[in-house]
Amino acid sequence: MAPAAEAVKSTVDQFTAASNVAFKDGVEKTLAALNEANGVSKKNLEAVVASVTAATKGAEALGAQAMAFSKTSFENQVAAAKSLASAKSVQEVVELQTAFAKSALEGYMAEVGRMSETVSASVKDSVKPLNERMTAMVERMQAAR
Repeated sequence: MAPAAEAVKSTVDQFTAASNVAFKDGVEKTLAALNEANGVSKKNLEAVVASVTAATKGAEALGAQAMAFSKTSFENQVAAAKSLASAKSVQEVVELQTAFAKSALEGYMAEVGRMSETVSASVKDSVKPLNERMTAMVERMQAAR
């Protein structure tokens, strides 16, 4: 019985050693996966922060641009009102009003174009960090196949 008991003991020892190694490897792989997931989450959060920061800067730029346009527009309206008040005839009033309306519309259209460019640039800057993270995620998934 001694040789059979030794064979059983040897088998149990081998099984125990293999189980310990497998358990240790499993724990190490799990910890590595958790660390990797933590790193990915951190990069994702950084991308969101960068995106929000870019959007905030864009909104601030758009607000400043709108305020500047409003100020200029108000000043132009005051100047137009003064020139209309000093007009000497109805014909001159009509000409001044027509010129003011034309310049106001041209200024408005130019400002809409500038604001559209600002919004477009802001959206592009805001989406860029998120696109980079999405690209990294897709590349990672393709590499895992």
